[in-house]
Amino acid sequence: MQKPVYFDHQATTPVDPRVLEAMLPYFGPKFGNAASRTHSFGWQADKAVEQARQRVADLAGALPREIVFTSGATESNNLALKGVLEAYRTHGNHVITMATEHRSVLDPIHHLERLGASVTVLPPRPDGLLDLDCLSAAIRPETVLVSVLYANNEIGVIQPVRAIGALCRASGVLFHTDAAQVFGKDPIHVGDENIDLMSMSAHKIYGPKGVGALYLRRRVLLASQVDGGGHENGLRSGTLNVPGIVGFGEACAIAAREMEGEAARLRGLRDRLQCRLEAGLAGITVNGSMEHRLAGNLNLSFAGVSADALLMCLPDIALSTGSACSSATVEPSHVLRALGLSDEAARSSVRFGLGRFNTEEEVDYVARRLVESVDRLRKETPAPRQPKLK
Repeated sequence: MQKPVYFDHQATTPVDPRVLEAMLPYFGPKFGNAASRTHSFGWQADKAVEQARQRVADLAGALPREIVFTSGATESNNLALKGVLEAYRTHGNHVITMATEHRSVLDPIHHLERLGASVTVLPPRPDGLLDLDCLSAAIRPETVLVSVLYANNEIGVIQPVRAIGALCRASGVLFHTDAAQVFGKDPIHVGDENIDLMSMSAHKIYGPKGVGALYLRRRVLLASQVDGGGHENGLRSGTLNVPGIVGFGEACAIAAREMEGEAARLRGLRDRLQCRLEAGLAGITVNGSMEHRLAGNLNLSFAGVSADALLMCLPDIALSTGSACSSATVEPSHVLRALGLSDEAARSSVRFGLGRFNTEEEVDYVARRLVESVDRLRKETPAPRQPKLK
C-alpha cells in the first residue's frame, strides 16, 4: 500500500490515466484553436471539442447544443445565477436557495442581494434534506429561480431533485442545481428531472482541473457574464481550453461505462470504513442522511475530539474537515451548523471521501489509524472541571 492515502475525493479527484492519455496530443501536435475556422489545426480542435460536448451531453441526458463549456462549476454557478437574474429582471427578482449550499452559490446570491435581488435561504431538515413544503411556501409571484445543490460536498446528502424540479416547473419557476458532486457518479437525466440549468465539473470525475460546463435548457434565457469574442454561442467568451475539454469528455465517457459498478464498490468500501470505526470507537455520529447519500461520502463527528487536532495526527492520510473552498476559515462548517450541530460538534467532524482507486487495504489502514488517534486524543484531553460542592 502506497502512502499517503487519499480519502478526500469530494475536494478533487486524481486524473484517470486514460483521461491523461486522451489529453496529451492536444498539448502537442493537435494544438489548434477551436475557433480557427480557416485551417486544419482549428478544424481538428473544433472536432475534438464537439465530440467532448456530445459526451458531456449524453451523460447529462441533454442535447449537445445545451452544453456551455466553462472553467468549472464555480463559474457555471455564477453564470447561471447572475445570468438568469439579469435576463429575467422584468419578470421578478426573487431567488430561493438553501443554507447548506456551496459557497460558489451562496456568495453570488448574496452579491445579487446587494444589487437589489430578494433572497430566501431555506434551512435543511436535520438529515440535510430540503423540506418540499417549505420550498412550495417560499415561492412567490416574483420568484424567478430556485437553486439547490444536487449532492452536498460536505455531508454527501442527495436532494430529491426530481420532486424539486417538478414543483418548480409546476410553479413556472426556473430550477438550477449544482451537480458537481454527483455528475458522473449517479445517473442524471435533466429532462426527466425538470432541471433548467445544471453546473458540472471535470475534476470531480477524474478529469482535469480548470474545466466544467453549464447545462442550459433550450429556450431558457441567460445573460452572458464574460464577453469578448462570442464563444459558446455568445454565452461564455474566451479561447476554449481544448485539452481540458477533451479530458472532460473522456472522463464522461468512462463514467458512462463504469459508474454503476463503481458506485456499488464505493458504497461497500464506505460501509466497511463506517463499521470498523464504530466497532472501535464510541461517541461517533453520522452527519446527514445515510439513505440519500453519495456512495463514497461519510461525514462523522467524533465526540470530545478536535477534527483539526485529529488530522494533525494523521499526516499520511488525506482527509478534510469540510469544503476545500472554505478550508482557510476558522469558523465551523456552515453546512453542519445549518443541520443544527453545535460549534463543538461541527469542529469535531471529519469528511471521508472515497474514490476510484481506493482499496480495502487502505480502508482498514485508515480505520485503524483513526481509532488509535481518537483514543489517544481523548485520553490527552482533560476532563471538564466539576463544580465544587458547597
